[in-house]
Amino acid sequence: MGPRVLINGIWYKIIRIPVLPFGMVNAHLIITEAGCILVDAGLPDSEHKIERVLARYGLTLHSIKLIIVTHAHVDHAGSAARLRELSGAPILAHRDDADFYSRRAPMTFCPTGWFGLLFLKTPLPYQPYIGFEPDILLGGADIMNLATFGVDGIVRHTAGHTPGSISVELSSQDALVGDLISSGILLGGIALTGRAKRPPFEDDPLTVASELERLVRAGAKRFYMGHGGPLEAAEVMRHARFLSQTAPISCGLGHCDHPPR
Repeated sequence: MGPRVLINGIWYKIIRIPVLPFGMVNAHLIITEAGCILVDAGLPDSEHKIERVLARYGLTLHSIKLIIVTHAHVDHAGSAARLRELSGAPILAHRDDADFYSRRAPMTFCPTGWFGLLFLKTPLPYQPYIGFEPDILLGGADIMNLATFGVDGIVRHTAGHTPGSISVELSSQDALVGDLISSGILLGGIALTGRAKRPPFEDDPLTVASELERLVRAGAKRFYMGHGGPLEAAEVMRHARFLSQTAPISCGLGHCDHPPR
């Protein structure tokens, strides 16, 4: 659980939701006095896990005022449609992943190493989920201010993991970045969670490096992610520099099921 922080007269805290144990798959809640924002929706049928975490803080699914889906992989978008139905909250996402959310196009994957290649041989990355059209669709470099939802922060496009990946940047110097970075072993979490690594799939590591560096230089000090974490800024910057200096473009390796960009 993140610390309780007072920003511009508003108390809030960041709560990690363990979609899978040991930090392997995380969603997050940003809880304020006005309600809460859900960042990522977990795998299909995760709504009951999310509901149990809400209940620990005296909240219900109807306390959710906004559902932010950072990208279209099943472990982040899987329960979004069902949670919208149960909570009445709108879904915020980016246009560049819209065809994946609606299921008009199959999700594409660029493995970053042996685990990603092995993972693609299983049905797990391709697990179906209920398609949806986001209620709030960012395009290009659009920025969404979260003040309407009681949070001092923004959502913006942070491409690289997928075409339409987005991140939440809070004025408390916290950033919730989906799969822009991960930590731990294998899928993420479990052990060595203080050391950054690439997630199993990543479209464009050079773009990821650029986005991570921008976030750190903009003042982000704590990074919350979908696998493992959280991480401090120094470790994120170390990883970004590693990516920018050594990582090839995944789509150029011939491992991917979509053409190079």
